[in-house]
Amino acid sequence: MDVLYFAWVRERVGRPKDRVETQARTVMDLVEELRAREERYAAAFADLAALRVAVDQELTDFDAPLDGAREVAFFPPMTGG
Repeated sequence: MDVLYFAWVRERVGRPKDRVETQARTVMDLVEELRAREERYAAAFADLAALRVAVDQELTDFDAPLDGAREVAFFPPMTGG
């Protein structure tokens, strides 16, 4: 599965994407796996209220299932303007 990072999430992680093999059943399970990788991931996912997530380009919640998902993207909330 591809995991994409945008804006300040990318800056904290230090890369635009990862290719991961995961047994995560939900987005939150994936977040826990990523947090455990190393400190920069823990920092990027420290405040989930400041993040949005999309699974296969569909905006969703952190409790969304990952069964069959090919891509997960993490990004800050959008602002108008």
